[in-house]
Amino acid sequence: MAERNYGKLNQLERALPEGLLVDAGWMERHGYSTSLRSQYVSAGWLVQPVRGTYKRPLGELSWQKVVVSLQTLLGRDLTIGGRAALDLQGFSHYLSASGSSTIHLYGIQTPPGWLAKLPLKERFRFHRTQVLFRSLATAEGLQDGTLRQLPGPSEWPLTVSTPERALFELLDELPKNESFHQVDMLVEGLRTLSPRRLQTLLVECRSVKVKRLFFWFAERHQPTWLKQIDRALVDLGTGKRMLVKGGKLDPQYLITVPDDLNAPV
Repeated sequence: MAERNYGKLNQLERALPEGLLVDAGWMERHGYSTSLRSQYVSAGWLVQPVRGTYKRPLGELSWQKVVVSLQTLLGRDLTIGGRAALDLQGFSHYLSASGSSTIHLYGIQTPPGWLAKLPLKERFRFHRTQVLFRSLATAEGLQDGTLRQLPGPSEWPLTVSTPERALFELLDELPKNESFHQVDMLVEGLRTLSPRRLQTLLVECRSVKVKRLFFWFAERHQPTWLKQIDRALVDLGTGKRMLVKGGKLDPQYLITVPDDLNAPV
C-alpha cells in the first residue's frame, strides 16, 4: 500500500508543477481520495493555501500562478482583462498604481469561491464577459485576435486581453472605478492599435456608454487607426448618458464628461 501511495505521489509531482495549485475536484478526478490528500498534507508533501485547495510546498504563491492554475490545470474559462492586462503589456506608465492591486478576470462562469480567500495582497474582481460583449468568450477571442497569450510563470502561458480589448474593458469601469484623466493619457499613447480588432470589438460591444466613450477619447487624440473604423456598423444608441455629475454634455455623443477634458487637445 505504501509503495502504491509513493507511486501516486510521484505522479502528482509530475502533474502539479511547483507553485501552481489545484482544488479538491481536480484531486478527485486524478485519483487522490480525501484520505490520501490528508495523508499528503500531514506528511508535508502538500499544503493548503485555503480550504479545498492544494499545492506542493515549494514555490511561492502569486496571483499570476493562481491565474495560470485556473486557466490550465483547472480549465476555467477566465481571462485577465482591463487594467491588469494593460499592465502586463507595458502600459502601466499611463495608469497610476492605485488600482494595480486588483486583478480583473473576465469569463462566462463565476470563478470558485476560494479565489477570494487566498492569502495574496492582490484581490480578484470578476466580470461576466457576456455583459460587455455578445460572443467573445476565450475560444472566440483567441481566434479573432482580441485575446492573446503571454509568457507566464512555470512555463505556462497567461491568456490576456489585447490592448484593444483591454481598452474597452477599462472604459466600462468609467467613471466609478477609473479616472477620466488616466484613460485620456492611455488613449493618447495607444497609437498602434489594430483597426480590425477595434472594429470587431465595436460591433460586439453591448455597452452604448463604452462605444460613445471610445469615439470621444479617440477623437480627442486622432490616432491614425480612427480613420479606418467604419462607424456605420456601430450602434451608438439614442438618448443622453450622464456619466459625470456636474460635467458638460458633449453634443455629438450625448455623454457628460469632466469640464477640464471637454475641450479638444
